[in-house]
Amino acid sequence: MQIVSDDNAPQSTTAPTKSWLDRALSLFTEVRAGEGATALLLAANIFCILAFYSVLKVVRESLILSEGGAVVKSYSAAGQALLLLGIVPLYGAFASSVNRLRLICGVTLFFASHLIIFYLLGSAGVHVGIAFYLWIGIFNMMMPAQFWAFANDLFSNERGRRLFPIVGMGASLGALMGAGLTTRYFAGAGPYLLMLISAGGLMLPIVFTLWIHSRERVSKRDKAAAAAEQPLGKAGGFQLVFQQRYLLLIALLLVALNLVNTIGEFVLGDLITAEAKAAVASGAAGGLDERALIGTMAGSVQTWVNLLGLLFQAFLVSRVFKYIGVRGALFILPIIAMGSYSLMAILPIFSIVRVAKILENSTDYSIQNTTRQALFLPTSREAKYKAKQAIDSFFVRFGDMLQALVVFIGTTLAFSLRQFAALNLVFVAIAIAIVVGIYREHKRLTADLAPDQAA
Repeated sequence: MQIVSDDNAPQSTTAPTKSWLDRALSLFTEVRAGEGATALLLAANIFCILAFYSVLKVVRESLILSEGGAVVKSYSAAGQALLLLGIVPLYGAFASSVNRLRLICGVTLFFASHLIIFYLLGSAGVHVGIAFYLWIGIFNMMMPAQFWAFANDLFSNERGRRLFPIVGMGASLGALMGAGLTTRYFAGAGPYLLMLISAGGLMLPIVFTLWIHSRERVSKRDKAAAAAEQPLGKAGGFQLVFQQRYLLLIALLLVALNLVNTIGEFVLGDLITAEAKAAVASGAAGGLDERALIGTMAGSVQTWVNLLGLLFQAFLVSRVFKYIGVRGALFILPIIAMGSYSLMAILPIFSIVRVAKILENSTDYSIQNTTRQALFLPTSREAKYKAKQAIDSFFVRFGDMLQALVVFIGTTLAFSLRQFAALNLVFVAIAIAIVVGIYREHKRLTADLAPDQAA
């Protein structure tokens, strides 16, 4: 059967047929005909970025602790935030002079080239631990932010809401597998060879970016394809954040939630240390010394976080988006945090704090992370690339700095763990108030968007 359009051209009404890949990925979320390949390529892209970041984290720890020590490590967040104050505007200026393909590939090559420089210097006996620690903190902020800006730029608001859960699975798997592969296969390689391997590995995201760009350019309308080829506007990332209420609220939410999470990590770390000391003193440590026992307990928590985070990402995120939407999903982590720290304030014991932090962190890494990325779908291209870079890098590091100040003041005033938990409840309440503001702004931004309209 055919229908005739206004220009009398015959058009088929036959619906596109799903491929086997589209049908397979529909297990996790709603995937329409022809969408599976791009979603899977994006997932593979962020998998590579986070897998090689996990490899470099192993390098980071070995270098900073052997060359700088724990004290130098503690100052890293402040150093990274100061560097980002200069780097984010430079990124914005570069984005205003090139199209998105050159931006993404150029920045990736920029970071990969640094790894080769670190390799050459380290192999020559130069101490690079502090510089590398600062560098990887910036890499970890900027590369994922740029990737998610690209994903936001490709998808409409409706399409991104459906397919981001699949893309997020790539992120979860990459973070989970990177460190494990390093431990199993590269343990004897040494830190500098791992840098060289990672530099080569960063070529994979470039290949995936070129592939995805080519696919989407063919499938998009002429107007959308032409827009992707243009440089961004001149407004800077920080300028956009402070000019637009919606973007500023997102930035403030990241600061508040980062503050809550890191203070919770402090509470958990303090209890793990106390439990390890008590176990060693009582002879219940199974022959392990205090340091080994702390590592085992902390590793167990992280294993559960990674496992639950992956399960949430695979089977829960898409359902959350479908039934309560992106705006509703924003409330999940603050509500969990409110319940967790209320319980901690009453009973600050290890078993309760352990379960609460596992639930909080696994939700943060899955539902909250994917929701945060989806918030940029209805924004401008400048906001996706520039403002997102400022928010995901500088404001996150600013939250780290603020947490260090709060912990310093709290320990100086001899706060108990109950008091730290109660203080976190105040920050959670602030986060919920910010979420309400984002809810209203997001509703306003998306009110006039047609389902298939580009964000």
